Amino acid sequence: MAEEYDLVILGGGTGGYVAAIRAAQLGLKTAVVEKAKLGGTCLHKGCIPSKALLRSAEVYATAKRSDEFGIATGEVSVNFAKVQERKEKIVEQLYKGVTYLMKQGKIDIYEGMGRILGPSIFSPMPGTISVEMCDGSENEMLIPKNVIIATGSRPRVLPGLEADGKQILTSEEALNLQELPQSIIIVGGGVIGIEWASMLADFDVDVTVLEYADRIIPTEDIEVSKEMERQMKKKGVTVVTGAKVKPDTLEKGEQVLVEAEVKGETKVYKAESLLVSVGRSGNVEGIGLENTEIQLKDGFIETNEFYQTKESHIYAIGDCIGGLQLAHVASHEGIHAVEHIAGHKPSPIDYTLVSKCIYSSPEAASVGLTEKEAKDRGLNVKIGKFPFKANGKALVFGESGGFVKIIADKDTDDLLGVHMIGPYVTDLISEAGLARVLDATPWEIAQTIHPHPTLSETIGEAALAADGRAIHS
Repeated sequence: MAEEYDLVILGGGTGGYVAAIRAAQLGLKTAVVEKAKLGGTCLHKGCIPSKALLRSAEVYATAKRSDEFGIATGEVSVNFAKVQERKEKIVEQLYKGVTYLMKQGKIDIYEGMGRILGPSIFSPMPGTISVEMCDGSENEMLIPKNVIIATGSRPRVLPGLEADGKQILTSEEALNLQELPQSIIIVGGGVIGIEWASMLADFDVDVTVLEYADRIIPTEDIEVSKEMERQMKKKGVTVVTGAKVKPDTLEKGEQVLVEAEVKGETKVYKAESLLVSVGRSGNVEGIGLENTEIQLKDGFIETNEFYQTKESHIYAIGDCIGGLQLAHVASHEGIHAVEHIAGHKPSPIDYTLVSKCIYSSPEAASVGLTEKEAKDRGLNVKIGKFPFKANGKALVFGESGGFVKIIADKDTDDLLGVHMIGPYVTDLISEAGLARVLDATPWEIAQTIHPHPTLSETIGEAALAADGRAIHS
């Protein structure tokens, strides 16, 4: 027997389950179809488990230099089995929390693979969902008034460097390593690649990063990229930019061997393992899009500003629509889509107000335009910078590398962008994000009395510097 709903959501990841909770709050009868576990990639294969590993690596790296803090620890070693055990406990605790939220919201969960059907006896429009149940029971038929596609993404495959789960890995296989390799080649120096490079280097793995662009984390401000490269090299990471990897040269044996063209010269790189980190692809296959008028562009679902597809009652959010593939973005897209379904009039998301974070050591974070982007738009910019080495709390932490950089319009004093690299900047960036939302000026940021000693003082000092009024530099 078919079940009717106001809303059915395909995918129970961060975007999907947050959308479901908001729908329940608005009184919509809601169901979520999830083929694996609630929480999706972020909780089980991405954000949370990787940050748990990064934290263990950070603790280990700090313990190795504990004598700098006057603490004698003796020999320090890694018990990677316990590192993985801690990661799994964190994931399980959060998974139970998400499951509880679904029950609290009276949201129905279907454990299976959902597929959108075309017009049928159930509905004159496409959108009926056939669910192939994980337990092998008969397919469930769901008849929703609206659908949200929140199927997420997966690591992009580089032909010739397909993961085998042993020597060739993506970030998903790497999360389940039972022991650390002695050495690794990371193909891709973007956000995920650099997080893994930082983590593994802190775990004493010999790391080589091969990045195709002329700098690592190429979407970040140029000065942040340069500082990150300097910090990675300080850890012992070999960073090679302008590297065109040749997948057809891959050889596997006791070690992995691959060639790359660097500045017109062919070089050979060897390591115990190779991790491919070259972006992510939308999960748009096998969900019945061919039964609809929904259109794809570059492998991602096309939507309007309210996340409606070409089928106005079918919405799509999160990684499967491309754009900023971030968990917090997917959540807010889900909320906006649900509120539009419920007849509210949400303002379109301004993606220049979204904070982006890199959880390496050091961390990096940003919001708004880079200096180059601002200048490319013809804006007359002014810059304020303040180094963490001049901040008391950073020196207390023993993490004094990096800086805060503020970019403002010299003519209007509008805040254009804030970029940070240094200790705990992924927590500091929210102040900058709020300043962007409120259209604050550097003067207004500087008027905020930042407590002393705190890392947040660097933001106030950078704001003062933008107006030539820096106190401590």
